[in-house]
Amino acid sequence: MKYIKIEVTSNLKAPFFIGSMIRGALGNALKDIVCINPSFNCSDCFAKDNCLYYEFYEEKNRFLNYRLDYTLSPKKVDFNIYLFNDAISKYPYILSAIEKLFTQKGLGVKRETTKDFKIYIDNNLIYDKEFKNIQIEPKEPQLDSYCQVLKLKLVTPLRLKRAGRFLKPDNLDIKDILISILGKKAFFENSEKEHIEQFPTVVMKDLKFIDLTRYSNRQKTKMKIGGVVGEMIISNLNAQTYNLLKYAELTGVGKLNSFGLGKIEVQKI
Repeated sequence: MKYIKIEVTSNLKAPFFIGSMIRGALGNALKDIVCINPSFNCSDCFAKDNCLYYEFYEEKNRFLNYRLDYTLSPKKVDFNIYLFNDAISKYPYILSAIEKLFTQKGLGVKRETTKDFKIYIDNNLIYDKEFKNIQIEPKEPQLDSYCQVLKLKLVTPLRLKRAGRFLKPDNLDIKDILISILGKKAFFENSEKEHIEQFPTVVMKDLKFIDLTRYSNRQKTKMKIGGVVGEMIISNLNAQTYNLLKYAELTGVGKLNSFGLGKIEVQKI
């Protein structure tokens, strides 16, 4: 798997949950930029198989080659976008969409615009009032020495299913998380799913459920997208399970990573 990280900082005030707002505004701007169909209708479009907007926003039942990344309750509208594998080459369209959403389309109910924002790619400034020419070098996940005990932080709501039902704080286990990561890893690396012979142990967990909603323009209704946040202390890790969790710091875990859900952080103990 290869990836690049696009970082955006701005002066706009942020609501508690920016995921739905950013995804919606980005999609609106991206469609303006890439759409070549006069009808603007995706379902029967002759170009949908080669359309970045269709891939990111209309295709169903598949993993996506991007995800949003942010924290809950940020002070400003600051966020990251990870692009993976084939999507990396399309980064100029994403950059153009970011510029358009801030300067023309606007964010939030009031459609606030601003010219006071910056864009970085892997810590290199690429936009400050105008675009700069820099060399883009995709990265690969870097593995480090593992530890047997760690703290796993669920930073944004984690949505996982077992037997068709979403897991709540009392029945969420590290096994569910690792199995979810295996599926994503197989997709991003175009490989067979790994087999885990030894699962680690949850020593302690301090989890809660956060109920979030978003408005679906397609279905014209509000939808619940809440999930589990908090911390877990995990022991008895081996190199495989530790590196899977580190891998998921990049890819996210569970459902709706394109909204920024499923962000995790790993801290060695």
